[in-house]
Amino acid sequence: MPQTVTTELKTALKQLIIEECDKDEFTVEDIDDDAPLLRGKLELDSLDVLQICMAVKNQYGVRIEGNTAAQRALKSINTLANTIAQQSTQ
Repeated sequence: MPQTVTTELKTALKQLIIEECDKDEFTVEDIDDDAPLLRGKLELDSLDVLQICMAVKNQYGVRIEGNTAAQRALKSINTLANTIAQQSTQ
């Protein structure tokens, strides 16, 4: 069954980012769907990006490979959710 972009998916991705990147000072509600993930208030670095990409692969079976693809996919929660939904339907 293809993954659709739902509020549940976005919430799960926010939780994944908080856990994988040790951003315990943030809650799911602190992360806006359109806010930039890279160079945003979460201050994610390249190691965080790698952690997120690995977790997305493990959890959703979606590969985000290469710096350009990662930067594009991790622009915001919305773009990450859309990337997962698109690749899940292929």
